[in-house]
Amino acid sequence: MSEPLLEVEGLVMHFPVKRGLLVDREVGRVRAVDDVSLTIGRGETLGLVGESGCGKSTLCRTVLQLLKPTSGSVRFEGREIAGLSRRQMRPLRREMQMIFQEPYASLNPRKRVGQIVGDPLRLQGAGSGAELRRRVGELLERVGLSPEHYERYPHEFSGGQQQRIGIARALAPSPKLIVADEPVSKLDVSIRAQIVNLLDDLQDEMGLTYLFVAHDIGVVRHVSDRIAVMHEGRIVEQGPADRVCEHPADPYTESLLAAVPVPDPRQARARRAGGRRPGS
Repeated sequence: MSEPLLEVEGLVMHFPVKRGLLVDREVGRVRAVDDVSLTIGRGETLGLVGESGCGKSTLCRTVLQLLKPTSGSVRFEGREIAGLSRRQMRPLRREMQMIFQEPYASLNPRKRVGQIVGDPLRLQGAGSGAELRRRVGELLERVGLSPEHYERYPHEFSGGQQQRIGIARALAPSPKLIVADEPVSKLDVSIRAQIVNLLDDLQDEMGLTYLFVAHDIGVVRHVSDRIAVMHEGRIVEQGPADRVCEHPADPYTESLLAAVPVPDPRQARARRAGGRRPGS
């Protein structure tokens, strides 16, 4: 693995459960993230996979300090960022960006595409007027859209195009780390491959580092250098993508692999009969 960009150690995120009529008292805790440790090297893609509700999205938001962790360490480029205030985090926000699961819900419906993509540039003081418009046009072209889309609103685009707008917005501050929280789960199957290939190309061009989150281990295997499997708030297995998928060490990983659809009917019958997994 290359030099670490992000290091997470013993990260815990618990949400208190309170009950009471006059005075709330804590009666329990939801252990959304429970003692998670992982490392992502520069230019690497770490795939985080698990079923819905296992704590993946909470982990992403805690890593980015959108949620303050209960305990644990998060280091970005060797600097401890867990517990930093909003003001202290502000200079680091441009280095760490997020692509959201819901393309349309993540875009302001009242703003034009040019404003959505251009706001991060404007906040950095990276130009205005014609210069800002030119840079936004370059970002739109880079993600497969047209500069002519500058004046349109999000509702005028398809789901795949809306996600491309979200990717362009994430690229605007020139980040080092992008957390992609299930970026293809809400898209048609035919569009998913296009978005995945786009992210792969952008990584090669810009030297990006990804934390790629999904519940489909087949997609994660395709895009990731390493895979971390999450179950009930914990990492139950992690390692090189091929090793995790070909020789899983944890029964939960095996169940995720068994849920991947098999296009070949003969392989599907063999798997149901207790044969080998596809690709093994």
